[in-house]
Amino acid sequence: MKIILGQTLSFLSDPFAGDPEASALWDRRSGVVVDDTTGTIVEIGPADTLKRLWSNAVVEDHGDALILPGFIDAHAHYPQTGIIASWGKRLIDWLNTYTFPEEARFGDAGYAAEVASRYFDLVLSNGTTTTVSFCTIHPESVGAYFAEAQKRGMRVFGGKTCMDRNAPDNLRDTAQSAYDDSKRLLARWHGQGRLSYVITPRFAPTSTPEQLEALGSLWAENPSCLMQTHLSEQTEEIEWVMGMFPEATDYTDIYDRFGLLREGALMGHAIHLSARERARLKEVGASLIHCPTSNTFIGSGLFDMAGLRAEGQKVGLATDTGGGSSFSMLRTMAAAYEVGQLRGTPLHPAHLLWLATAGSAEAIGMGQTIGRLAPDYEADLVVLDLASTPGIEQRAGRAETIWEQVFPTIMMGDDRAVAATYVAGQRV
Repeated sequence: MKIILGQTLSFLSDPFAGDPEASALWDRRSGVVVDDTTGTIVEIGPADTLKRLWSNAVVEDHGDALILPGFIDAHAHYPQTGIIASWGKRLIDWLNTYTFPEEARFGDAGYAAEVASRYFDLVLSNGTTTTVSFCTIHPESVGAYFAEAQKRGMRVFGGKTCMDRNAPDNLRDTAQSAYDDSKRLLARWHGQGRLSYVITPRFAPTSTPEQLEALGSLWAENPSCLMQTHLSEQTEEIEWVMGMFPEATDYTDIYDRFGLLREGALMGHAIHLSARERARLKEVGASLIHCPTSNTFIGSGLFDMAGLRAEGQKVGLATDTGGGSSFSMLRTMAAAYEVGQLRGTPLHPAHLLWLATAGSAEAIGMGQTIGRLAPDYEADLVVLDLASTPGIEQRAGRAETIWEQVFPTIMMGDDRAVAATYVAGQRV
């Protein structure tokens, strides 16, 4: 057994559903008991009580640092690690100029493994313990991603990106090969330890109706999988896609027609939605994944967090690496706050921390397994130094509540604020 000590903040309820100030239990001097054999949380409680009850446990004391569930990045593109923060393009130009040339390199298994290793180094150093990633069309990219995560004991989700049109020749598959490759990869990786396969059409403009139909069939055959794609990221994208599917009512309807819209669908971005689309997404229980650094960096628009959550939509939070400009979920939370301000609906620190942990866990169907400090949950943890820089330290020193104390780290923190990251109870 192991006891990890510090401050703890445990969510009792969804802060969007009531008073955010009362949504979590804060303990100034507390700890988490971890079973090293199972990698799960056994107990949360006051430090002195835990040390007395578990007198033979190894103690790791982080002083005044704040222990939280590990961050969950619900939408990323690990193959874009090397091109993050590339200058000055809108979505379609950005894909053609930066993304597609880089993704073409991932047929090389050695290169894919090198990038996967670098990617997980980066996300773990930022306190992210679960990622949901698009790979490339190459099976090698999927194998590299899952093999590296498995080596580190991480709970991750990912899948082969499928595209059979509107992409370079060396990045196209076919309807049949997308189905066959995805089926093989799913059989190889899905449910292996902490790994889960995600059926992954990139987005409607890069898949023919035949490919979307094939992937819808694969999902119907494998309902325990998630499905991830992109939806309504930019206005010109919507015009482009509707020209290809004139029979569809709207962008959301395209996925619906091909069996790609139900609970377990992760719809990246979802910024420019009609009232009909919002109602349909809620009806089927799909999840909307907010990617604020990407939306501002590529100039996509402002996600309606307050309105969508008030409707009862499931929402996760994500970096969208490398369209997003940071590997840090702290920076992503800060951007979500800024987007909320621009819409006139600022988010409370409780909202932000919920989105990066329990909210994203619920969005990816893992709300009973990860994302909370609670008994029987997997012990993926991040420990935040709330005085990691002089600027943060002086502001946090004036705090009168835990929310005032943590907010400067959300807004100004980076990997220096991550005092420790634990994966299945093991410090990495």
